[in-house]
Amino acid sequence: MPFRPSSRLQALPSHFFARIVRTAREMAAAGHDVINLGQGNPDLPTPPHIVERLVEAARDPRTHGYSPFDGLPELKEAIATWYRRRFGVEVDPHREVAILIGAKVGLQEISLCLLEPGDAALVPDPGYPDYWSGIALAGAQLHPLPLRPENSFVPDFAEVPPTVAEKVRLVFLNSPANPTGAVYPPEAVREAIAFAQRYGAALAFDAAYLDLVYDGREPMSFLQFPGAKEVGVEFHTLSKSFNMAGWRIAFCAGNPDLIAQLNLLQDHLHCSQFPAIQLAAAAALLGPYEPVHALREEYRRRRDAFVAACRRIGWEVTPPAGSFFVWCPVPAGMTAADFADRVLREAHTVVAPGTAFGTHGEGYVRVSLTAPVERLEEAAARIGRLGLFRALP
Repeated sequence: MPFRPSSRLQALPSHFFARIVRTAREMAAAGHDVINLGQGNPDLPTPPHIVERLVEAARDPRTHGYSPFDGLPELKEAIATWYRRRFGVEVDPHREVAILIGAKVGLQEISLCLLEPGDAALVPDPGYPDYWSGIALAGAQLHPLPLRPENSFVPDFAEVPPTVAEKVRLVFLNSPANPTGAVYPPEAVREAIAFAQRYGAALAFDAAYLDLVYDGREPMSFLQFPGAKEVGVEFHTLSKSFNMAGWRIAFCAGNPDLIAQLNLLQDHLHCSQFPAIQLAAAAALLGPYEPVHALREEYRRRRDAFVAACRRIGWEVTPPAGSFFVWCPVPAGMTAADFADRVLREAHTVVAPGTAFGTHGEGYVRVSLTAPVERLEEAAARIGRLGLFRALP
C-alpha cells in the first residue's frame, strides 16, 4: 500500500540528472547513437598506482572491519601533507579534517549541521543543485547569489539585501565553478571572507574542480587566504582530479568547530568509507601528481577542440577558465529547456539546460567534456545540422 512521504522528502527539489540518465538510456535502447554530454561523470580510468593500492589494501583482512567512524588516521595525515605540499597550508589532521563518502554528502550535511528553519543560506545561481537539497532538508530558506555574465559569473555580495544578509548562516561558494567554468579571482574570495566575518556566517567552499584550471592559471585553495579557516571549510573530492567518482571518497578541511559538527553528524549517519578505499585515497594524494597534470591537459585539449567545433557551426562559445564544463549560450528566441530538448530529440545529444542549475541559468546549456575529442566534435556537428546557428564560411 502507498505511504505518505515525510514533509522533508516532499520539500526536496526534483533531481534533474536522474531524468537525464533515464532519457539517454531510453533513446539508446531505441537504437539511437546518443552522445551524453549532460553529466559530469569522468570517462577516464583511475591511475593504476591508486588501483594497485586498493587491491593490496583489500587483500589485508585488517581492512575488512569497520574503520573509525571519523575516518582512518592515515588518510587524514595524507590530507594534511597534501595541503602542506601543494599550498603551504597547515591543517591539523585530528581537528581540522573530516572524511566524507563523496563531497555531495558533505555539502548536504553542512546545512544539517548549521541551519534552522528561518535561517538563510546563500547559493550560487546558477550552481550545483545538491546545495539546495541540504538546505531543504534543514527547513531553511535558500537565497540565490546571482552569477551574471557581465561579472564573469563571479558572485557579488553587494547584491545581497541587508535584510537577507542578517539571516544568512551559511554561504556556498564554488571555484572552478559548476556549471559556468568560472574561476574566482582572489579579490572575490577575500570579499566572501569579509562578508562571513561581518555577518557571522559560515563559508562552504566547494573545490571539486580545484586541479582543472587552464591557460596558465594555478590551482588555488580557499584555505590559503587569511581568515579562511576562521569562517569556513573547503570541500575536496578525489572524483575529478583522480577519476575516482565511483569510489565515493572526499574530505573537508578548515574550521575545527565546523569539522567537529560534521564528524558528530556522521557518527550518527555513517560508518565511514571502506578502509581500503581510504588507503588508496591516501596513495592518490601522496603519490605522483603527473597523472593529474596529464588529465588537466586532456581536458584542455577537449575544451579547445569542442570550442573550435562550435565556432565552425557559428555557435559562439567562450572557453571555460576551469572545470570540465562549457557554458554555452542558446540561440536567440529559445529557452534553455527548448534548446536542450530539441538537441536531444533531433541531434541525439544530451546537454543540460541551464535552468537545472537555477533561474539565472536561463539562456545557457551546460556541456560536459567527459567524452573523447571525436565525440565532442561529432556532437557539435550534429547540433550544427539543426540549422540553429549561421555556420562560418
